[in-house]
Amino acid sequence: MLNRLLFHRIDNSPLIIFRIFFGILVSLECFGAIGTGWVKRNLIDPKYTFPFIDFEFLQPLPGYGMYFYFCIMGLLGIFIALGFKYRVSIITFTILWTVTYLMQKTAYNNHYYLLILISFTMCFFPAERYRSFDVKMNPKLEFNSMYAYVKWFIIFQLFIVYVYASIAKMYGDWLDFSTIEVLMRSKKSYWLVGEILQEPWVHSIIGTAGILFDLLIVPALLWKPTRKIAFFISIFFHLFNSIIFQIGIFPYLSIAFSVFFFEPETIRKIFFKTKTAFTTSYESLPNYRNALILGASTYFVIQLILPVRHYTIKDDVLWTEEGHRMSWRMMLRSRHGKGTFKVIDKTTEQEFIIDPKEYVTRAQERKIFAYPDFAWQFAKYLKKEFAQKNMNISVYLENSMISINRKPYEFFINAKTDLAAEPWYRTKHHEWILPSNNSNSKK
Repeated sequence: MLNRLLFHRIDNSPLIIFRIFFGILVSLECFGAIGTGWVKRNLIDPKYTFPFIDFEFLQPLPGYGMYFYFCIMGLLGIFIALGFKYRVSIITFTILWTVTYLMQKTAYNNHYYLLILISFTMCFFPAERYRSFDVKMNPKLEFNSMYAYVKWFIIFQLFIVYVYASIAKMYGDWLDFSTIEVLMRSKKSYWLVGEILQEPWVHSIIGTAGILFDLLIVPALLWKPTRKIAFFISIFFHLFNSIIFQIGIFPYLSIAFSVFFFEPETIRKIFFKTKTAFTTSYESLPNYRNALILGASTYFVIQLILPVRHYTIKDDVLWTEEGHRMSWRMMLRSRHGKGTFKVIDKTTEQEFIIDPKEYVTRAQERKIFAYPDFAWQFAKYLKKEFAQKNMNISVYLENSMISINRKPYEFFINAKTDLAAEPWYRTKHHEWILPSNNSNSKK
């Protein structure tokens, strides 16, 4: 049965058109990052970019080098869409995008992580076998079918993303719609819809729809009787997110994924009317079958474990943020922090109050008070900066308090902890993060 499901051949039209959409979208994302100032704000202006812990060696190119870097990625997106040197283009893009993702986390977005996963997946798929410059240069590459596992790999990845996103929303502040109210507060000035978005009944609809859509959209698209209506609901849902939340290419990439849910023949008739129809589905076991099953199984086990790893860590992820990233916990909370960084010279015992504005951007300043890993990294950064002045220092964050979803501020980081001397744990709780007294922040 597994062989029938994964290794029978089907028309490859969905993969070909997805390659074209994917290439266009990532190109727009990269050039758009330059045009909107994202690259400047997050990779050029900061003195320190707060890379992912363990990846501090990844630093932005000096001067305006990151503009050149993103132009290369944008050009690679065009190459992917055109199917020009496809394999080299997609592998190179995947590496460059992954490096960018790990290089900074001030503008962290789950969608950036999803783009890594999809790009990595596309490295292994034969997406250049039709309507590509590679085929024009070597006609022997042309093929009108693909293994069915290509389709099911994408669908299962999406199922994981959506279902985990739905489960993550099933907590108090989302279920009473207070999170929605907080998210919509900043949209009040929007033309035409701003005032409507402040209405409680709208919050109820958005909150309920968010859970149900994420939970049911993949099954609804798979089931033929509900496929078309699910597709149009998906278009509305993602366009709403694009307009209201302005989250880049992700809504359009999500719509593009829909091609894998429709019959390949339907996709061929819409996008490739002159393409030779693939009418005979047959089972064919590739010589890499065992390696594929082992690799895919390993990949999906990791994908299933990462989003729930926070359950093995003390206290609630909503409070501690430990295990939050790469877990499809999207638009779940608003965090605001405050406090005072104090430096003590271990030799002279002289004390200094740090003004973060001298070291970080405004966006980074908001992060270092609200997120524990940012506070820890900032302390390490200060230690290195003062070491250049031949000073050995301790770094404390005093009066550290945070508010989640506009609730009352609570004490967050132990003021007696020298953050610069603390290790960072990848899989367990940091005891210098104080417990929350708010019952809504408990598991």
